[in-house]
Amino acid sequence: MRNNFGRFYPEAKPLAVDNGLKARSTRGAIGSSWWSKRFIAILDGFGMGSRLQRGRAYARKGQVISLDITPGLVAARVQGSTPRPYSVQICVGIFRDAQWEQVQQILNQDAWFVASLLDGQMPEDIERVFEAAGLSLFPASRRELSLSCSCPDSAVPCKHLAAAFYLLAERFDEDPFSILAWRGRDRESLLGSLHPIGQDTKTADGGTAEQEAGTPLEEALEGFYQSGPMPAGRSEALGTALLIDQLPSSGVTVRSMALEDVLRPIYRALRENR
Repeated sequence: MRNNFGRFYPEAKPLAVDNGLKARSTRGAIGSSWWSKRFIAILDGFGMGSRLQRGRAYARKGQVISLDITPGLVAARVQGSTPRPYSVQICVGIFRDAQWEQVQQILNQDAWFVASLLDGQMPEDIERVFEAAGLSLFPASRRELSLSCSCPDSAVPCKHLAAAFYLLAERFDEDPFSILAWRGRDRESLLGSLHPIGQDTKTADGGTAEQEAGTPLEEALEGFYQSGPMPAGRSEALGTALLIDQLPSSGVTVRSMALEDVLRPIYRALRENR
């Protein structure tokens, strides 16, 4: 490193950290899922690639003490060469409730998205859902990110910020819903808004799903030992392969036959023999 007089001096080594957060990747690229790789690629596209490399060793040595994700903010503490850890902040804009409602409506129109998210997976083309709502899941430009570090380095991102970025990418690997939480919607809220295609909030007789008043106790006792009318059976008009027909084509073939065509008679046989 060069000082103000043009002379070179060795860069101070960071102080060791006990139980620091270490990147799982020990060599090569950091990030294993498509969404974490996409995140790093976007940062590279912002011209941060060479700067990010400076923080890779920090991330792998465990210099990041803590990293917390809250709506709009990633806050981290990174140990450098001075006794006091540096405070790092990575800020991004959060989506308004109305924008999230629009995203959720679009998601509910596609059974594949719903099934994947309910299974804890992030669909690979979920970005187009946000694009359809006029949004970008990942930061669309460098201006969308507000970066700060308490270290004296004037470069942005410094190696402390870069280390936090790499650990953030691996956090996305562990929990893809943390990407959505960073944008303002936690896992429980999002999943609670999803429902399979065809699911309705109405009751079978056309009423609403609101709790209806119960039968008075005296009347209930009179018919306690009577079986009452049998419930109506399931309509055969639903078909034998409703779930298959709701899902988009998988594109998989078995001996030149579409996978859906192979499974449909199996579903039909299971229904007839139940």
